[in-house]
This record gives sequence, structure tokens and C-alpha cells, in this order.
Amino acid sequence: MTDFFQNSGLAVKLGGIILKNPVIACSGTFASGLEYNEFYNISILGAVTTKSMSLAPMQGNPPPRICETASGMLNSIGLQNEGIDYFLENELPRMVEAGAAIIVSIFGKDADEFTKIASKIKTYEKEILAVELNLSCPNVEKGGMAFCALPDEINRIVSLTRNILKTGIIAKLSSNFNNIPEAASKAAKGGADAVSIINTIAATAFDINTFKPRLGNITGGLSGPAIKPIALLKVYELAKENIIPVIGMGGIMNWEDAIEFIIAGACAIGIGTANFINPDCGRKIIDGINDYMRRRNINDINILRGIVFKNSGAII
Repeated sequence: MTDFFQNSGLAVKLGGIILKNPVIACSGTFASGLEYNEFYNISILGAVTTKSMSLAPMQGNPPPRICETASGMLNSIGLQNEGIDYFLENELPRMVEAGAAIIVSIFGKDADEFTKIASKIKTYEKEILAVELNLSCPNVEKGGMAFCALPDEINRIVSLTRNILKTGIIAKLSSNFNNIPEAASKAAKGGADAVSIINTIAATAFDINTFKPRLGNITGGLSGPAIKPIALLKVYELAKENIIPVIGMGGIMNWEDAIEFIIAGACAIGIGTANFINPDCGRKIIDGINDYMRRRNINDINILRGIVFKNSGAII
């Protein structure tokens, strides 16, 4: 069934970024997609977002790094990765060979690192769809406060990256700061094509028998179905402002969830924790969206985007 998607009305546009369908594999949940390619052809996805890459290799946080919670999971991986050079030389060619539409996620400890990574990517720019700027990491120039907490810093990082790259740019924002509209506006002014919300929600858990944290780093990020209602509201509120195209993510487990985010205003959706539970959920979500559109006689998915506020919730 999935071959049908290439000619369906599932194509969406995020600024200058065009996706063949709105389903994106989230950063940190899909590696580079190569392992998942054993379960289904990852080239059918709208895009595959790599795990976030730093300038130099990083070991990440101490274990344990993952903890299951009610209707979700906590993770504290700590952005472990092999570094941008390793990715560009070893993993990117294999992703290209697999036919993936590639979004390279990057982060840095300061503006200088973001620009250095962007400069390295520039040589390979024609092979990727977009760069995602992970702005949840701490900015050492500002005392360790996350970039997401500082809208002017978001504008600065996006602007510096845009001056280097011609490819699409996505700003990944966090729900842990109550400034998403302002942050999105600054990202748009800096030249971003889209923003993605929400990242995980800061949380923790403790073992009542050992009296120790369940995560080696004590705190981590909550993801999964537990955060979906929060994510959905954030997407709805931001999309309604019509500032910049929104990639909605947070607790999307099936095609029904995906449709819900789209009618709330998301131009595209990201699947994260669901990949751990059902390795071929990306294919199933695309199939489900397509079947839904055919049953409702909808020939363009963009008709559905934001319908809950554009048409006062009118039913097609």
C-alpha cells in the first residue's frame, strides 16, 4: 500500500522545505534510520531526523538512562554522539544510499560551535533536506541557561546558521520555558523555515526501595502518551498565531494522534517514543493517514491543517 504515497495528496511545505508526506522520525529516537530500514523502507518517510550531533564526540550521561513511567518514559541520554565529522563521513552516505530525506540535528555549547558545525555541513548540503537546531542545550556564554530560554539567542543562532547554509532550517524549541510564541517569532526573523514543538518535559523518578533516583543524572525528559495533551495544546496555540510552520510532536503513537495534531495546526508531525514500542510505526502511521483521507474523500492533507480554528471545528 505504501507505494501509493508517492502520488498522493500527502505532500506538505514548511517554508522552503517540501516533504512528500508529513511524517518525520524524531531526533534521538531513530538513530540514523539505518537499523529501522530492516523493518521497513525508511525512504517512505517524509524525513528522518538524525540524533543531535555535536562538534566533538560526547559520552553522554551516566546510566541508568531510561526509566519507564505511567503512559510514557524518562530518558537522560545526555546527547551522546560520535561527533559531526564521524556522521558526515560514515553515516550520511549510508542514509543517502537508503533514500532517506535527511534532517541533520545539531547542537553546540555556544554560537561558535553551531557555526563551526554548520560550516562542516555546508560541503554536504545538497545531500540533506534540512538542519535542525537543537536549542534545548545549555548556552555556556549565558551561564548555562538553555538557548530556548533566551529568544534573542535563538534569533542569533538561527541567523548565523542561515548565513552559512541555504538548506532548510528548523528550530527545535522546548516546552520547559513559557515563551514558545516569542521564541518562534525570533526563529522566524532569523530565517528558520519551521519550528518543532514540543521537546520532552523535564521530569524525574525515584526508587522507594533503594531511595535513589531512577536516572543516573537524576533529571530527564518525559515523553510518550503522557505528554500528548500538553503538546497538542502548545501546537494549537502556536499554529493559531500563524508565525511560522509548526512540526508537532509529543506522544504521537498512531495515525489518529497524527491527524489530531494536523487539525490542531501542525504542518508535519514527529514520531519519537513510538519508534521504541513499534519499530514500523512510521509506515503504519502513513498508511493510516492515507486510508483516513480516502475514506473522507480528502485529496489534499493541507485541507485538514488547522481546521479546528480555521473552520470552528466544522466536520468535513
